[in-house]
Amino acid sequence: MSQCETRSPLAQSPHLPRSVDGESVFPEPWAAEAFAMAVHLHERGLFTWGEWADALSRELHEPGRAEDGSDYFDCWVAALSAMLVKLGVADADLIIDLQRSWQRAAEATPHGRPIELANDPWR
Repeated sequence: MSQCETRSPLAQSPHLPRSVDGESVFPEPWAAEAFAMAVHLHERGLFTWGEWADALSRELHEPGRAEDGSDYFDCWVAALSAMLVKLGVADADLIIDLQRSWQRAAEATPHGRPIELANDPWR
């Protein structure tokens, strides 16, 4: 992480997994947040852990996934999105629209500045 990035308070939580050196096992703050969302929704009874494991496994075994596992948390987000759509909690088109909006916002944000949805030039 560069010095200009802000650390997510969630990523600093003592309850999230850590390496033996005490470092976060998440490559980016958004990955910790995706992890926490899945755990929270499971704890609230939206799905069983077995259902979650099946959904994540399907994503991990999709053709074209990185052999080195570098897209693991991308799979995590895709599995969570698919489950939310399947359960009727989220709308697939809205998820795609938001993903595109965040991408445009990221592209429009100057280096070193926080990426905010308001930075999307189409919003």
